[in-house]
Amino acid sequence: MGYSAPIFWLGLMGLLIFYAQLDWVSGPGRLDVAYDDLVDPVTGVLMLDAALAGEWEVFWNAFSHLVLPSALLGYKSVAFISRMTRSFMVEQLRQEYITTARVKGLSERRVVWRHALGNIAVPLITVIALSYADLLEGSVLTETVFAWPGLGSYITASLLNADMNAVLGGTLIIGVTFIGINLFCDALYRLADPRAK
Repeated sequence: MGYSAPIFWLGLMGLLIFYAQLDWVSGPGRLDVAYDDLVDPVTGVLMLDAALAGEWEVFWNAFSHLVLPSALLGYKSVAFISRMTRSFMVEQLRQEYITTARVKGLSERRVVWRHALGNIAVPLITVIALSYADLLEGSVLTETVFAWPGLGSYITASLLNADMNAVLGGTLIIGVTFIGINLFCDALYRLADPRAK
């Protein structure tokens, strides 16, 4: 469910259930209208600016607006990571070296955490990096559904206004971020598996 459902549909269902029916979280936008312009932007991060100004009502209102979009993006990422981790672990637990470790009398916990998980570290790093990169892609739709002012809604508004320079600039930022994540991932390979050097 978490990996196959489109993020915009999950966002709409989340708003319908948790905002409209249960009233557990705040709705779209960064802040309720009543709290606009109460905090001067110092850092550009609304919650941090509210905390620095001592405006705790604004802080908690901004936090309640952040809960649902971040939970949905996290839910989609965790679904993908857990699915892939399970697939990698099932494959590793069938290997002969795992049987050998069990025959030697190692505890199941040590076999799973030390031997099997250690050997799936490299593909798991790739999955986590791709999942983080997927957050950028999912944020475009999530920001649109939740009326959140960010890079995703900026690109969407630029597309609707036929401002191709802004669209290309936003796409370039996302592309550079993807490349940076992949380079960081390659550096982590060397730490996870010394044979990668």
